[in-house]
Amino acid sequence: MPAGGHPEPIPFRVERSTGLTLAGDAAGDGPPLVLLHGLTATRRNVVQGSRHLVSRGRRLIGYDARGHGESFPAPESDAYAYSDLASDLTAVLDELDLDRVALAGSSMGAATAMRFALAHPSRVTALIQITPAYAGGGRLGAEALAHWDRLAAALDAADLDAFVDASGANDLPERWREPARLATRQRLERHRHLDAVARALRVVPRSEAFEDFAQLATVDVPVLVVGSRDGPDPGHPLAVAAEYAERLPNADLAVEDEGDTPLAWQGARLSRAIGDFLDRAQV
Repeated sequence: MPAGGHPEPIPFRVERSTGLTLAGDAAGDGPPLVLLHGLTATRRNVVQGSRHLVSRGRRLIGYDARGHGESFPAPESDAYAYSDLASDLTAVLDELDLDRVALAGSSMGAATAMRFALAHPSRVTALIQITPAYAGGGRLGAEALAHWDRLAAALDAADLDAFVDASGANDLPERWREPARLATRQRLERHRHLDAVARALRVVPRSEAFEDFAQLATVDVPVLVVGSRDGPDPGHPLAVAAEYAERLPNADLAVEDEGDTPLAWQGARLSRAIGDFLDRAQV
């Protein structure tokens, strides 16, 4: 056991019938919590590497989405839709013999978790929706799609500086600008297949996770919605998180105080909020 007192994560691989291999790891014992990361991120970017939840008796499971991190690219260039991502989640749960789990998803991962919960309600004990941005229908405007396409083009050229510049970090208030640029570059450096991430950037924003907000009323498990204020994180509007919390019948909304670093960026503090929520929900 490492000096910090937490068990080392145990790596696993999930082989899909399509030839795709998903890479992940798991640590701890107890009720399982599966982490689902955002677009262009990896499994390290949900609770930012914090092992606080392991110390609270949770089994923490994370894996890299197809084409991200250490996972293989999809066999087809357009196979990065939410239907594909939710299918991968099913495969991971089946491979690890997990019948019912709590799901913590960030951004793209939040939408993937919600799609899975809507399709398989009996397999989900609780949801943590971290900075959800998906507003239903899978229909973004031309300006938003052009933004994602610019990011994809930068990765096609393996130009990380161009990606960081196009990410919007330069438009943030000065306090957040350099930390956002650094975090964005570090996130990209964890990927083995930048070309696959570029393909995901073109597909995911055009994909449908669920039809509309009205469907959220059917999700009856406990949900923690973690929002971020728009100053440091305009890509995940607080109004969307608030809408989730209002529509979901059993939801709490957590957001940092005005002027604070976003809760979603603080791994230990976010993990404590998740742990407290799961304890309250008794799952």
